Order: sequence, then C-alpha cells, then structure tokens
Amino acid sequence: MDTSALASLRSRFDRAKTLRDAATTRLAASRKKVIDLEQEIILLDAVQALFQKYIDQEVNIGVQAVTQLLTEGLQAVFNDQDIQVKANVELERGKVAVNLITAQTPVGSDEEIEGDSNDSFGGSVATVQSVLLRVIIVYRRGLRPLLLLDETLGAFDPNYIINMGTFLNTLCKRLDMDILDVTQTPSLIETANKAYRISRRDDMVVFTEGR
Repeated sequence: MDTSALASLRSRFDRAKTLRDAATTRLAASRKKVIDLEQEIILLDAVQALFQKYIDQEVNIGVQAVTQLLTEGLQAVFNDQDIQVKANVELERGKVAVNLITAQTPVGSDEEIEGDSNDSFGGSVATVQSVLLRVIIVYRRGLRPLLLLDETLGAFDPNYIINMGTFLNTLCKRLDMDILDVTQTPSLIETANKAYRISRRDDMVVFTEGR
C-alpha cells in the first residue's frame, strides 16, 4: 500500500474516532439530562402531592365551617325539626366540586331524607341557606360587613319568621355585622334593633323611626 493511501485511511480513521468521541460525549450528556429530568419529575410530583394535601385540608376546613354555620342557622330557625346540611366533596376534571345536601329526620321516624333544599324542603329552608351563604361570601372576601335584604323574607313561613328575625339579630351581634332588611312583615319588624317606616307625604318620601 502506498503512502498516500495509508495517509487517507489514517485521516478517515481519525475522523471516525472524533465523531465517535463526540457521539459518546453527547450520549453521556443526554443520559445525564434524562436522569436530571426524571429527578425533576419526581420532585414536581412530590410538590404537587404536597400542594394537593394542603388544598384538600383547606377545602375540608372551609366546607366544615360552611356546613356548621348552615346547620346552626337552620336548627335555630326551624327549632322543632331535626335538619342539617352535609357536603359532598368531589374532584371533577381536576377541580374540587362541593355539593351541599340538606338532610332531615322527620319526627317519629328513623329514616333520614336528603335532597336539594328548594326541591325537597321548600323556600324557607332555601332562604335561610341563601342568606347565610351571602354572609359567608361577605367575610371570605373581606367586604364591608353589611347585608342588604329586599323582601327576601316576604314569603317566609309565618310559623318561623320570628325565629328567623331573632337569628339574624344574633348573627349581627356575633359577627359585628349590620343587616338592612326592607320588609312589610310586621312580626319581622318586631325583632329588629331599629325600625323605620317609610311613607309618602306631599310627593315626598318620609322616614319615621319606630315600629
């Protein structure tokens, strides 16, 4: 073999060796990157699990507080009934969903009835829950502690309207909150701390304090 052919063969060998060494270096770097990514995935999974745990705890604490307040309100107003609110917490499409369920055990029965408050228990039960949920929103969002009700209790069960007024009074004292209720229900007016009558005189609206 002549010298030029040997030199060409040597040159090709050196290039192949260089390419092999470069490929080996890239392979080692890729393997290290894969290991680093696997470790990062493990770490991210652990962080996600930790956040999920704290989120679940926060949701459960919040749900427990809501159901406790709703149950307390219902039992204070409907004091002759065994009625309470339960919560069903589920994960739907990666988001936490909370369904509130009203439950009641009728007098003389051991069988509990569960259902939607509007469909199964009437408007008065739904009204109590609606008012209390609005109170919760006011405090959870840091809003001014003021609740405005405009004939919200107009169709309330007359057998429990005084209980409802008394409960609202108690709520105001406990939470340092003001509730302004526009109503034409005399028995509800009697439970208010302050009452104003609105009348029209000479095309003017007049507010008169008193019951």
